[in-house]
Amino acid sequence: MFTLRWGILGAGHISSCFVKASDPWVAIGRRDVHDVQHKVTAVGSRDINKAQKFVNEFVTSEAKGEAKAYGSYKEVVKAKDVDAVYIGKWAQLIQATRTPHTHHYDCAVLAFKGGKHVLLEKPATVNAAELRSLMALAKEKNLFFMEAMWTRFLPITKAIKEVITSGELGELKVLHADLSGDFDLETLYEDPRNGTARPSAVSGSMVKTKSTGVDSSTAFVLDFQHLEAQAILSCSITIPQPAQGVMMRFRKGTILTAGPIFRPTGFTVQVTDKPGSNTIVTEHRRDFTASFAGGGWHFQADEGELHTLQVHN
Repeated sequence: MFTLRWGILGAGHISSCFVKASDPWVAIGRRDVHDVQHKVTAVGSRDINKAQKFVNEFVTSEAKGEAKAYGSYKEVVKAKDVDAVYIGKWAQLIQATRTPHTHHYDCAVLAFKGGKHVLLEKPATVNAAELRSLMALAKEKNLFFMEAMWTRFLPITKAIKEVITSGELGELKVLHADLSGDFDLETLYEDPRNGTARPSAVSGSMVKTKSTGVDSSTAFVLDFQHLEAQAILSCSITIPQPAQGVMMRFRKGTILTAGPIFRPTGFTVQVTDKPGSNTIVTEHRRDFTASFAGGGWHFQADEGELHTLQVHN
């Protein structure tokens, strides 16, 4: 049994979602994993009291006795009992201005230089240059690096991809997704016929808030000309999420995914009698509620641990 020892940089809400006791970090029998487990051994914050409060409230009882609170991020990455760090979304107060996400890059560089693997919350960086720099540094240090796109590793995501690749619905032509969260773009981008080619065109439209100028609602379209397919996406911070988070329309049917888009609990497959028809001959729903024992964040942690094993071996 391999145990991956985690250090947490940032004692905020998102970090608590990652490590809180409701996620089955220890109960590996509740996941499709049998040879790896996780343990939080360090929590870092600029305020050591906040770090200690985080340990007391959110670290599982099995690891609480070994988890240590630190008053700086440097101490966490120097700790010998830390193999990997999770960098959560956090905000630093600079001249009374909250600046979220902008320090992800600095924290990741600190961790890599300390010899730690990195799981970095979304957005990993605020621009492409920073991301390329982190990727190069991770390769140079032979360390694992992944953006925490946790929806990608949920069992329901794997199941939907299996339906798509089976070919029973024919070619995917249009993908509709709505909500400011983890959009399921991989279904078109990762299509074997796509060959990892970028969208041939991207267009969008934005509505801004009057008070700040920040976008409140956005709609954008990604064209995949060689697939004769489109992804039509929208997001908003002013309206509730729709009941149907994603709709994938194929030549011979449809996949309907229930919301929320970042953690759907089930999906429905509709098969038509022939290509281009609206006559549904079969319809079945698959439920994945039981797979969310805890918050579902542990699946990305398992993925990270498996990759760190490959790095070490």
